[in-house]
Amino acid sequence: MELLNIKELDLKKKKVFIRCDFNVPMDEFGNISDDRRIRSAIATINYCLDQDCAIILASHLGRPKGEANEKYSLTSVARRLHHLLKREVVLANDVVGLDAMAKVKALKCCEILLLENLRYESGETENSKELCEKLASMADVYINDAFGVSHRAHASVEGITHFFDEKSMAAGFLLEREIRFFGKLIDAPVRPFAAIVGGSKVSGKLEALVNLLPKVDKVFIGGGMAFTFLKQMGYDIGASLVEDDLLEEAQKIMDEAKKLGVKFYLPVDVIAADKFSEDAVIKIVTSQEIPDNWMGLDIGPATVRLYREGLADVQTVLWNGPMGVYEMDKFARGSSKIANFVADSYATTVVGGGDTADLVQRIGLDDEMSFISTGGGASLELLEGKILPGVVPLIKK
Repeated sequence: MELLNIKELDLKKKKVFIRCDFNVPMDEFGNISDDRRIRSAIATINYCLDQDCAIILASHLGRPKGEANEKYSLTSVARRLHHLLKREVVLANDVVGLDAMAKVKALKCCEILLLENLRYESGETENSKELCEKLASMADVYINDAFGVSHRAHASVEGITHFFDEKSMAAGFLLEREIRFFGKLIDAPVRPFAAIVGGSKVSGKLEALVNLLPKVDKVFIGGGMAFTFLKQMGYDIGASLVEDDLLEEAQKIMDEAKKLGVKFYLPVDVIAADKFSEDAVIKIVTSQEIPDNWMGLDIGPATVRLYREGLADVQTVLWNGPMGVYEMDKFARGSSKIANFVADSYATTVVGGGDTADLVQRIGLDDEMSFISTGGGASLELLEGKILPGVVPLIKK
């Protein structure tokens, strides 16, 4: 898949609209706790500045549900951009209101304007044609560098592209790198190729699992989703998270793995707790014998050893989803141990965004991974074999 290339555009003296993904995690004081997504956009922004452009940056942050909310303002993002770019970044007070439009009109060459949170406008998630038209009217050129939202058919991602042609839109460097990397990973991985799949629910990973099975040699299951498979095998899983409506699907996945000769690993022991809390009583139990009213919240030490042995010979690792409730220190050990083992291996290691990216960043292993995606949901949809709505208009005809 070849995308429209930013280097083939005539950008000189133009106004360029760059859709970024600045949906960064914030602490309780409104400070940015991980600025990876902002740093990932700098290459595209600097390239455009080198072409003597005026730049309009746009992003969402959180879910303000179509109305202005100071909690979701991009003020902190503007400050971080100013620090990283070493130049002034003006923040508009709105998205397509009087202030934004006046600042766009006054924008000069090599100046940077950041629009307020796109999701202050309900038309953003509704892909409103009126909002698309207003956003498109701001610029001569459109660049999508927001891989993390390219699986959404939103106004600033998909709808806006209808107002530009092949000579006036392209993919940014980040988006192009993500699409190329995942394409290579799926089409021509160095083998053995293993997928570590975790997270809370099978439903969120079902299509990705189905699509991955013919491509991988081993699958390691962790997190809450493991208990749907374990229950289908007839194990006592106590009060652990389970999706009863997907038991048959879980069986089909295990049957398909067997048919294809894919080694399918499930936890052999878990860290069980009497309640979902940091101060819960915990004990290590086998996967077959989780007590009634207890729940499994992390993989156990025997599973860690089993997974390490299974991963020892792999050459490519794709990891999407933690092994337990890593946000609580008591249930983060399994994820942390697997992360350290993967980071120390000589394999190509790919982290599929979202919670897994947050996990490796928390324990300081982000620089040890070969590639960390900026989009959890978007990377999953690529693994499901889908072409993302925000990418479709940027594919070279």
